[in-house]
Amino acid sequence: MGEDDNTGRPSIRAPWTDRLGRLGIRSGQLILVITLASVVVFGLVQLKLVVIPVLISVILAAAIAPLVGWLRRRGLSAMLATWLTLLAGVLVFGGIITLIVFAVRNQWGELAQAGSDGLDELQAFLADGPIPIDQAQLDDARAALVDFITSSQFGTGAIAGVSAAAEAITGILLVAVILFFFLKDGDGIWAFFLRPFRGERLERMRRIGDTAPRVLGGYVRGTAIIALVDAVAIGGGLAILQVPLALPLAVIIFLTAFIPLIGATVAGILAALVALVANGPVVALIVLGIVIVVNQLEGDLLQPLVMGQSLKLHPLVILVALTAGTILGGIAGAVLAVPITAVGWAILKVWNGPDESLLARAPRKRRAASV
Repeated sequence: MGEDDNTGRPSIRAPWTDRLGRLGIRSGQLILVITLASVVVFGLVQLKLVVIPVLISVILAAAIAPLVGWLRRRGLSAMLATWLTLLAGVLVFGGIITLIVFAVRNQWGELAQAGSDGLDELQAFLADGPIPIDQAQLDDARAALVDFITSSQFGTGAIAGVSAAAEAITGILLVAVILFFFLKDGDGIWAFFLRPFRGERLERMRRIGDTAPRVLGGYVRGTAIIALVDAVAIGGGLAILQVPLALPLAVIIFLTAFIPLIGATVAGILAALVALVANGPVVALIVLGIVIVVNQLEGDLLQPLVMGQSLKLHPLVILVALTAGTILGGIAGAVLAVPITAVGWAILKVWNGPDESLLARAPRKRRAASV
């Protein structure tokens, strides 16, 4: 079969049609796909000042679009419903920021004094502890820190921080503008992208258009509910124990809850450290116990109840997604990685047809109609 019919010599196609040849062709195809994917990812990272605001806007739009739809069903125009929703969000966000500023201003002096006392105790422990450190070494370390703060290297870092702040402000403005148009004209924008498709491809894109906002919205709303419960429970415990900056710490717990696995742990450690500095080791242990109990209740009760099994991802998948997102996009990438992964998995499930789990939960009449 591998020989030429006329001359009896081996065919020129033989090296490409045997098992090794097919494997080589497939390997070359995989290398090409990986190369193209790497180029796309590299381009997106270079344009992250635009890409990240777009992704954040898509996620926020999927989460709050039901409110805009509810207002429109009450007779409001798309423009008015969008403006009311955005203004309500700005008022709520501004109120939270105002509360944080007042809480920090009123309790900062107390925390600073407690922190100073805690550092003195730490220095005394290092000097008199089981591994004694010479006081001259501590003084040298402090002098090295002061030299670094006053050095040109630190100034360069401060300039980079100012640049990052400018990029953050630009990103916030982009998010506000893009979010406005997504809420106001989201259906029209998606219909525009569907124009080139026909037949089965059009049906597939429609399934994706129905699935992605539902998964994104459910994920964000479910995570927000869980984050609110965590913030109220842990923040309430901090307030009862009279830990300084309980309100800012509760807000930090709420925000970090949007980073699965590690966010709540980092926020709990921060709350325990503040309690250790300001209130002593006993209160810090109590705070740590509260954090552990709340995290256990979240994982065993709240997440299955609020998020459901359809949005549940394996912890290993979450860890890999968080790592990749952090490498590519920093903190914003860590926040966006898991919802994007959840959407990708949901799209794969509906790629060739409707999700069977959704059909199983559908009402009987609707299921009969689809048949």
